[in-house]
Order: sequence, then structure tokens, then C-alpha cells
Amino acid sequence: MDERLSGYDGILFDLDGVLTDTAELHANCWKEMFDEYLRTRSERSGERFRPFNIEDDYFPYVDGKPRYDGVRSFLSSRGISLPDGEAADPPEAETICGLGNRKNVLIHELLRRDGVTPYAGSLRLLDELAAAGIRMAVVSSSKNAPVILEAAGITDYFESIVDGSVAAHLGIPGKPAPDTFLEAARRLGIDKSKAVVVEDAISGVESGRNGDFGLVIGVARKGNDAALWTAGADLVVRDLDELVG
Repeated sequence: MDERLSGYDGILFDLDGVLTDTAELHANCWKEMFDEYLRTRSERSGERFRPFNIEDDYFPYVDGKPRYDGVRSFLSSRGISLPDGEAADPPEAETICGLGNRKNVLIHELLRRDGVTPYAGSLRLLDELAAAGIRMAVVSSSKNAPVILEAAGITDYFESIVDGSVAAHLGIPGKPAPDTFLEAARRLGIDKSKAVVVEDAISGVESGRNGDFGLVIGVARKGNDAALWTAGADLVVRDLDELVG
């Protein structure tokens, strides 16, 4: 285990893009859903169709945020206001929740079809941390985290999963607020000063900074090192393999 992780009692991992190769899957599902909605809206109103752009729209407005917050954030960037609706809204509903649920249908279809692959470097780090007795939790905005972990075969590494469903049940805000990470540290029984946050999303790194955790590690798989440093990372790596001893 890398000496930079020594002295910490627990590691709090984001899931998509950190442990599993699902960040791109999520981004593509968001694009498919938003493009369909924006195209329909354009045909109905006559306004110009501007497709959802993963680089310009996904990363600043959607990545790492709770599902409905991501919908609301992106639509706001386009000057579009929709009623929130209810979490039980059908995916056809033209509401914040309806659009979010439409994206969720797409992700489940792709998970069933393509499965999930954990990053090899992440698996090596998980094995080392488990052997060293370091406690681990997953903190994800996605309500699909348990399904993804199970599909990837890595559920047993983690003592706790604090995902979007847990946050909704507890009534705590998602990233970039620190509350979900603080809840994970509480469940592990460790002080935040002895906890490490590992994130690839700007909003997630901001969560770690806002929560004043012992160490915040940004994972720059897309080469966005500078953005992660700016968001408050204490350390930036390109792959978790860099943290294997």
C-alpha cells in the first residue's frame, strides 16, 4: 500500500469512474435521454435543437450529482424550467423526476446487456487495503450502486454503501455537500480526519474538501488533473494502480 495512505483508518470511494468503468456508460445514457427530450421539445416549439454535449454539459452540470439534481442543473443551464414531479413519475412524464427516471431505465437496460467491469488497478488497491485491514465504504450519488457493485463482483470489499437511496431516506443532501461522505465515515466508526475520499467528479472532490476529510484524492482518468486540483484535491492520480505499494 502506498505510504501516502498510511495513517488513515478508512477509505471512502466513489463508484462510477473510480472503481468501475461505468462513468462513460452513465454519460452516454444521459446524452441519449437529454437529446431525445431536447429534440422533441425543439420539434414542438420550433426552438433550435442543441444536443447534449458530454464534455460541455455532462461534467459541469450532471457528473457526480444525485440524479434529479443533475436533470435540474442541466436544464437550468439551457434556461428550461420543469416541475419537479414525484419520484414515482413514469419515464414518459415531462418533469424533473420523469426525465431522471427515463435515464434510469436506459442504464438498467445497458447494465443487463453489457455488464460491468471493475478497473484492474482499482481491484489491486482493494486487495491491498483489505489485506491491511483498512475499512472501506462506497459513497455514490447513484441509486444503482448496489446493483453495479454486485454486477462487478466487488460488493464484499465494503462494509457500507451510502448511495442515492440512503441519502433520500435520511434526507441529507448529495454531492457537493459532504453529508453522504460524513455518513459513510460515521457508519465505519472513523473520524473524518482519519478518512480518505477518492473521487473522479468535480462535485465529489468538492464534497471531500467541504467535509474537511483527512485526504482527498482525485482520479483524473480523463486527464482533468487541473480541474480536480482546483476543486480541492490534495492528490491527483490517473489510476488507482498508482496507490498500490
